[in-house]
Amino acid sequence: MTATPPPMKPLADWPLAARRGITGVMTDIDDTLTTDGAITADALQALAGLRAAGLPVIAITGRSTGWSEPFAMAWPVDAIVAENGAVMLRRPEPPSQMLSKTYLQDAATRSANFARMQHIAARVLREVAGARLAEDSWGRETDMAVDHSEFHALSPEAIAQVVAIMRAEGMLATVSSIHVNGWFGEHNKLEGARWALRTLYGRDLDAELDRWVYMGDSSNDQLMFQTLPNAVGVANVRRFADTLQYLPRYITEGERGAGFAEVARAVLAAR
Repeated sequence: MTATPPPMKPLADWPLAARRGITGVMTDIDDTLTTDGAITADALQALAGLRAAGLPVIAITGRSTGWSEPFAMAWPVDAIVAENGAVMLRRPEPPSQMLSKTYLQDAATRSANFARMQHIAARVLREVAGARLAEDSWGRETDMAVDHSEFHALSPEAIAQVVAIMRAEGMLATVSSIHVNGWFGEHNKLEGARWALRTLYGRDLDAELDRWVYMGDSSNDQLMFQTLPNAVGVANVRRFADTLQYLPRYITEGERGAGFAEVARAVLAAR
């Protein structure tokens, strides 16, 4: 029997000492940093406030590389790790320079995996009634995604069927708030976070887990919720709570971008 995870505590219970020790911020994007598919003024202001305070911010998402590129250029973040840990996009300094793109897998591996995924995508579309590839599939380089809530709804049974096909084909598969993602490799959001810290700062995430806060909202954030003691769910994480094996320690009052801004204020107030 799976143990019931401990209940999430209100963000107001996050101790001052823990908040004061935070030296960096990591966050999911869809339905955590964004609201209805766009970043709101309060969330963007929160990002700017964190940067002004000297706190690095890394966004880690299941979104495609192509979809993430303009946001890596425009938002005040140190990097976006896209496609669940496979591609890192770094904002140029100065902004007039080209966007930096780094891959976890080599070109030959990516090419072979991409070809395999086209066959699996065709199988999903053939076998799962109503299944459609995500609208951002044009920009995907290392994974595939099936829409379940962004522009097209899939039933829980159909979502489970998509996951089962992906895993039967040897893929890792996760469910975000909008997509079912599948890929080849051992990476995930946690491995992507470790990779980003090593690459960007020469730092070991596992040696400083209590110095980073992570914000998320859905099933594909579970490894981060499990691993980071200062993990926070924005309020809309409640819609997945009954299906999560690992919950964040804290939960905000506000949903989506408002919840992100709430956490940023809590971190900055402790400095």
